[in-house]
Amino acid sequence: MSFVPVTGTARFVSGTPPRESCVEFRDDRRTVSLPIRGALPILTKAHRRDDLHPSVALLSGAALLGMRLVAAGSIEPADVGPGQPPAWRAGPLASDDHDRIRMLAAAQAHDELDAADAESVVRGLLDAVADAMPRGAPTSRTRATAVGVRPAAPTPEQQAQRSDFRRRLEAKIDRHRHAGNLPHLVTVSLRVEADEEELVAGAVRLVPQAHDEQNPLHLADVGALWLDEPAEHGFGDRARTHATIALRTAAEAWPVLDRLLAQRVPDEITLDGDEIADLLEHGVEALKARGVDVLWPRSLGRDLTSRAVLDRGRSQGRREDLLQTGLFGPDAMFSFSWQVALHGDPLTDDEMEQLAKAAAPIVKLRGTWTVVDPGTARRARRRMVRQVSAGEALAAALTGVAAAKPGEEPLAEVIVGASLLKIREQLSGLTSAEPVPSPSGLEATLRGYQREGLTWLAGLTELGLGGCLADDMGLGKTLTLISLHLHRAERARAGGATTAPTLVVCPTSLLGNWENEIRRFAPGVPVRRFHGSERSLAGLDPSQPALVGDEADGDPGFVLTTYGTMRVDTTGKAPERALAAVPWGLVVADEAQHVKNARSSTARGLRTLGAQARVALTGTPVENELAELWAILDWLVPGLLGSRQAFRKVWAAPIESGAEPAKAAQFADLISPFLLRRRKSDPGIAPELPPKTETDHPLALTREQTVLYEAFVRDTMERIERADEHARRGLVLALLTGCKQICNHPAHFLKQGTTRIAGRSEKIDLLDELLGTVLAEDGAALVFTQYVAMARLLETHWTASGVPHQFLHGGTPVREREAMVRRFQSEGDDRVPVFLLSLKAGGTGLNLTRAEHVIHVDRWWNPAVEDQATDRAYRIGQTLPVQVHRMTTRGTIEERVAQLLERKRSLAEAVLGRGEAALTELSNDELRDLVTLR
Repeated sequence: MSFVPVTGTARFVSGTPPRESCVEFRDDRRTVSLPIRGALPILTKAHRRDDLHPSVALLSGAALLGMRLVAAGSIEPADVGPGQPPAWRAGPLASDDHDRIRMLAAAQAHDELDAADAESVVRGLLDAVADAMPRGAPTSRTRATAVGVRPAAPTPEQQAQRSDFRRRLEAKIDRHRHAGNLPHLVTVSLRVEADEEELVAGAVRLVPQAHDEQNPLHLADVGALWLDEPAEHGFGDRARTHATIALRTAAEAWPVLDRLLAQRVPDEITLDGDEIADLLEHGVEALKARGVDVLWPRSLGRDLTSRAVLDRGRSQGRREDLLQTGLFGPDAMFSFSWQVALHGDPLTDDEMEQLAKAAAPIVKLRGTWTVVDPGTARRARRRMVRQVSAGEALAAALTGVAAAKPGEEPLAEVIVGASLLKIREQLSGLTSAEPVPSPSGLEATLRGYQREGLTWLAGLTELGLGGCLADDMGLGKTLTLISLHLHRAERARAGGATTAPTLVVCPTSLLGNWENEIRRFAPGVPVRRFHGSERSLAGLDPSQPALVGDEADGDPGFVLTTYGTMRVDTTGKAPERALAAVPWGLVVADEAQHVKNARSSTARGLRTLGAQARVALTGTPVENELAELWAILDWLVPGLLGSRQAFRKVWAAPIESGAEPAKAAQFADLISPFLLRRRKSDPGIAPELPPKTETDHPLALTREQTVLYEAFVRDTMERIERADEHARRGLVLALLTGCKQICNHPAHFLKQGTTRIAGRSEKIDLLDELLGTVLAEDGAALVFTQYVAMARLLETHWTASGVPHQFLHGGTPVREREAMVRRFQSEGDDRVPVFLLSLKAGGTGLNLTRAEHVIHVDRWWNPAVEDQATDRAYRIGQTLPVQVHRMTTRGTIEERVAQLLERKRSLAEAVLGRGEAALTELSNDELRDLVTLR
């Protein structure tokens, strides 16, 4: 049929009777008309093409639908007028068939045919197919005729064949009318029957039933369609055929039913124990998917339910150890156990044993025969699902669900046992509990929110759990932790127990701050630094108990160490493993974002330190991605969030993508007992703080910067477009860095150490102007840059212009850092009013409330890092208004980064991007758009 123009348009021309209809195919050169039987092969093959005109696609879809209806027996006599030849039509049509017709019409409607007309065409073609297909193929070959050419008159032989077919068709219609309105189209269901003897033997019978498709309440046993007269069962003579087809479909879903089809009369089959179990486990759902219901008698109950109960298991540790470590200490064990209930009432141990030993899936419980699905039987035999850690138990108790282990069936419902239920209630009430009194040894007055934080931490640590105090920088996390140590020491003394020391692990720059704060707020409590070559833990070694608690009423006090020292101590050779040998009461990770990479040696070392409880302090629990929060919480409460891979799949990916909005709220509910976050802007938190003003300064590039920027972007983008995947990532990072360096100053990008600074960058000009105002008003300023090289240029410039300043960076020794802080905070003649800091080294842990101005020379990729740096000045103790200045060059990558930062700030706190690493994944076009100068 290559002469048929399928790639053109097509039109259905209805005829009377419908089998006389035809289809016209037309393109620019010719028009071909085919009778309906000749058009069907063309239309059914055409659906495979993707270049069809909507008119052809409409008729092709209708032809396929019509042939499926004919194959399913969905044809019926058409209502014809007086003197018209008998004919068939498509019908009766189910609601699904009507839906398919409407969807097909709506999908293929076009300019010349709206949806209503298209639906009319589809229904006409369906009737034409129904009238043409059941008839035998014409004896003479069907030929296509051009439009306008009249077909030849039928031969005498053809006229005789048509007359004979008309007589046979009229006879069939007469028989149909003689049967009255008895239904022919049926569906089937399966009825379960059993008497007492059969149930004792563990067997049942399965009886198929036929239902009128239009009236399901009209039913009869399928066997009756074979054995009884239509007047008795109420179905037409073709119902038997349709019942057979329905049973064959059911057997495809559950092959045991093949035994019915093998019988001369498919009236019933008997199922043994294995077949009943297979029906329960696989057959019921498979049959339901095919529209076949399995009906169980009321006398055969199916009211057994199973659920997992989570409660305290047997501990392998000593009782005195548990008293020291709390309910959720390292020896605490919990387990999931299956509980089976009948009518909601749990089975007794004897009944569980009876259920476990039952050989058949039908058991007599409490005087009633009950169907037991194989899954429930397996659970009764297994009893305990598995033991779990304290963290996993907590997660299941808080969420009500538990993740299944590989190869384990899912736990759809989790019931919390008595001990965990009590703990869950305690956790939910920690933030609203009656505040604990301030410790007697504390030389400070706690603010209301600080007492709430102390109460929350005290409640968690008494349970052996850890918590992350994630208050904004400057809200007094250090003071709250000191209060916690004193509170725990008082409780230990009151209970006659030995006070354990507190280990604080922090960045090197914070050692002095911790020591000063402890001596200021808890005078008399021992504090030592475990840092440097002379570090010692004498008196804390458990092998020397006489030395423990020589001071402060038996309080061994605080030990301060750095992340670097801790890492060496826990990964080096003996005797450097001293830290891990001490039985700490508390281990505190200050600036806990330093262990956000759980795979780092620092994070691994921290996990080796045993303690009764752990506390993390950080103003930014998430800097870039949720996996960082997982690392902190998994150290505090191991197992709470599952493995890192499971956390990524279950929580992080859906939340960060925004695909499941409810997921963020569920996650917040899970972690809220273990993470306390307060902001300075929260009502009542810090009303005494002065106002903070934030100003963005848009600046232009100088001519020199413009030339450098455009040339660098052009050359680097050409290299990126030619690079392979491995080299591309490094080139993209170099592009981003170079653009930002040019925006700072040409000398920064060109690595010019001694050169003219002024007049080559508007950032330097604005900085000179701002600092001139600050010095004239006898004020003080913090200046942050992420690049040490840029800071060196500023040092050179300020030295030449006489601006008093000091520079803190990652290589500054600890003692010098402390001296710098004292000089900046001082009111004396040695005061240095301009403090230049590298963002990473000076952005955390410093108390610099002397500053009235905070200046960000360049923009970091994460707003949380900038906020941390600003909080060096804007914190509790600040009495002056703080002005924050951010410099941005217009039309450059800096301006686009600033826009990204604003969008980040508007996201939920836990949902942040991945900084520069994410930008390496941009396409070349997206990357060019980001860096191109506008």
